[in-house]
Amino acid sequence: MEEQMQPARRWTQGAADPAAGDDARDETNLRPQMLAEFIGQERIKTQLALFVEAARQRGEALDHVLFHGPPGLGKTTLASIIAREMGVELRVTSGPAFQSPAELVSILACDDKNYCLFIDEIHRLSRIVEEHLYPAMEDFQVELVVDKGPSARRYQLKLEPFTLVGATTRAGMITPAMRSRFGIVLHLDFYPPEDLRIIVTRSAKLLGVALTSEGADEIARRSRGTPRVANRLLRRVRDFAQVKGDGDVDREMARRALALLEVDELGLESLDRNYLRCLIDSFDGGPVGLSTLAVALGEETDTLEDVVEPYLIQAALVQRTPRGRVATRHGYAHLQREIPRRAGAEGDSLF
Repeated sequence: MEEQMQPARRWTQGAADPAAGDDARDETNLRPQMLAEFIGQERIKTQLALFVEAARQRGEALDHVLFHGPPGLGKTTLASIIAREMGVELRVTSGPAFQSPAELVSILACDDKNYCLFIDEIHRLSRIVEEHLYPAMEDFQVELVVDKGPSARRYQLKLEPFTLVGATTRAGMITPAMRSRFGIVLHLDFYPPEDLRIIVTRSAKLLGVALTSEGADEIARRSRGTPRVANRLLRRVRDFAQVKGDGDVDREMARRALALLEVDELGLESLDRNYLRCLIDSFDGGPVGLSTLAVALGEETDTLEDVVEPYLIQAALVQRTPRGRVATRHGYAHLQREIPRRAGAEGDSLF
């Protein structure tokens, strides 16, 4: 079966690709390997530790797991940790990689027991592939149809038990039928600055960066509550300190580097500020529809909804309302704009 699966390359082992760039390898090497090393998300860690230990004691595959939340919070890392804690093989793929049910079957039909299959962007599975996944998740069997018309032949393949770990940034796009087949559904939240400070400090040690506690605080505070962003900023600050200084990163060096990167005090980057300026300056603070904002900014709606808006909403700079996006009082204050007076009770502002 390995020879049949190899040419399609619909899955990988999850290891760092030797051909990948330095940043990609660094990102992989910075990931914690076990639950005890994973920083933050304490509720999720406690639950996973319990579920994994129970499955190990029974000698069974862990129930299927669905992680959802904004990008960069550790969904892929947790999938890797689950496989290591269970002592099984991890196979990594993504929803858009599957063009036909046969490609799914080529991954599922193997002799390995209790392996872990991680599907990133699982909400992007095609409907026909998703429907073939249902019996595989529930009964560990899948139907394969060969040929078409009168000559079509159907084969029922019995599968070895496995754990499907799905990850999505768009939980609302997961069909109810798919969601109901996950026994463990966990939402990842943005990280507080104190957790990000620990993550940045740990990453600096692994990268060999001399980082002061104040420098770590500065990077953590501007990391949008996201470990992936924190590690990315750390690498860029490291580059700046190497060229413009002696390689050591203190608060002042971090501030200078982040100013060059156009990352402000709240962690907003150029696109975030353009979104906020467009909403306030061009549309009077809203309400305005997402598609209108996307056209005005020249960006895809998915980019705004998945990448930009989650943190702006978390930071209380923008609100989603039934009528559209609205800038908050904090949004106006961040751009140093005067808050307009709206027609309301006694002429008070509605913000």
